[in-house]
Amino acid sequence: MSDPSTQQQQARPAVPVLHEQRLDEVLGTAPERGRGRYRPHRVGMVWRSKVFRAGAVIVALALCWLVILALVREQTGPEGFLVGLGLAVLPVPLLMAAFRWLDRVEPGPWRNLLFSFAWGACAAALVAIIANSFATRWIATATADPASADTLGATVIAPVVEESAKAAAVLLIFLFRRREFSGVVDGVVVAGFTATGFAFTENILYLGNAFGEDQQLGSSGFASVTAGTFFVRIVMSPFAHPLFTVLTGLGFGFAAVSARRHRARRIALPLLGLLLAMGLHALWNGSSSFGPYGFYAVYGIVMVPAFGLVTWLAIWSRQRELRTLAAELPAYAAAGWLTPAEPSALSSMRARGMARDLARHWQPDRTRGRAAARAVAEYESFATSLAGLRRRARHGAVGPDFGARERELLHHLWQRREIAAPALTHAALLTAHPGAHHGRPLPTPYGTGNGYANGYGYAYGTGYGPGHTPGYGQTHGHTPGYGHTQGPTPGYAPGAYPPPQPYGGAPHSHRRPPS
Repeated sequence: MSDPSTQQQQARPAVPVLHEQRLDEVLGTAPERGRGRYRPHRVGMVWRSKVFRAGAVIVALALCWLVILALVREQTGPEGFLVGLGLAVLPVPLLMAAFRWLDRVEPGPWRNLLFSFAWGACAAALVAIIANSFATRWIATATADPASADTLGATVIAPVVEESAKAAAVLLIFLFRRREFSGVVDGVVVAGFTATGFAFTENILYLGNAFGEDQQLGSSGFASVTAGTFFVRIVMSPFAHPLFTVLTGLGFGFAAVSARRHRARRIALPLLGLLLAMGLHALWNGSSSFGPYGFYAVYGIVMVPAFGLVTWLAIWSRQRELRTLAAELPAYAAAGWLTPAEPSALSSMRARGMARDLARHWQPDRTRGRAAARAVAEYESFATSLAGLRRRARHGAVGPDFGARERELLHHLWQRREIAAPALTHAALLTAHPGAHHGRPLPTPYGTGNGYANGYGYAYGTGYGPGHTPGYGQTHGHTPGYGHTQGPTPGYAPGAYPPPQPYGGAPHSHRRPPS
């Protein structure tokens, strides 16, 4: 009989590797500098055009928003609508900034986040307004008890309708932007933006109705209905809707990192997250029926601990992405795609920010500085995607296109290597020895012609290219260094680069780590 552990290792799909080959064959189809990813031209029907589909989505969401405006203004009046709009917008920038901060390790494209926010504010809100109103009227007619109809609608109908409508945005991103939905953090961020948009529209309605009620009663000040509604919805619980939908996003995020062979798990996890979101939402809406202190009991015993737990899980997932960089990228550094110091720099948010600042300030003018900082930021994002891709491949969570996606990411890294590698290596040096350059001007590894004399008294030439002068990443004689190119060419020259080795191999002898 064979060893069970051996059978398990043989059954596990192997991670594809990039075999040794000519670099011009590997980089022969690299996209132009600055392009985020491949965009092949598709020939077909007009509805297959990305421009047509994007325009159709924008028009549909705009129509939903116009219908919502008409419905809300009809209920609140023009003044109530303006008051509700002005108060409801206050927590939106804070929530969006918090979710965007969480997404800084591997920033998702803004088009996905804006779509999620617009879906929550327009499509999901419109579905909720229409479905909740229809269900409440139907229950009131069937039971002849409007009071119980409102309670039943808020605790049973609204959580199911609203969470399903918001989950649709997460599902669409998960299905049609699968390459950009790679883990738990992506699920949290997409769900958070969707729920923020939904809460924004809902708060306009609630605050506008409260203002209209105050106008009828003649109340104002802190004792007004508007002030009470503002305190409960904007001050105490601006995180309520994001918390509910983030549970759904967590389910999709865990499904994204699950092995492809576990199909039942990949389906069950999003459904479980959606059910938890509905249950917590129903508990929150029904808290007022638990007595005079039911709301505060649910808020303190359930909502605050749940918010703290989800926040901890999201931050832990963010730190896990950084640990993945430190664990996976050394294989690419050993193969020659990265410099030896880059994995440690890319796994530190402080070093990454410092690298962008260094690239910006090392350029002779502001325009080139912004372009250099943008190139470093793109390099960091592509490196993060590469590390996450390799980690998912180890767990069997990637498809047969792993090799093509890996080569594509390596293309983008190599194109930006001339700018990003020196900045990241220098940032790694400064973060490892924070007081090494205190009070002294920083040398630049970028070439400026015949050399640049700095405060050290040394002349820094091309730095990570061929040079005869000492400097960071200098090479002796005519041996090319990291990212060697024949002059400051805007693109890459395949013949100028040595071919990288397969993963796990030793670096080439002519590649020396920075001194």
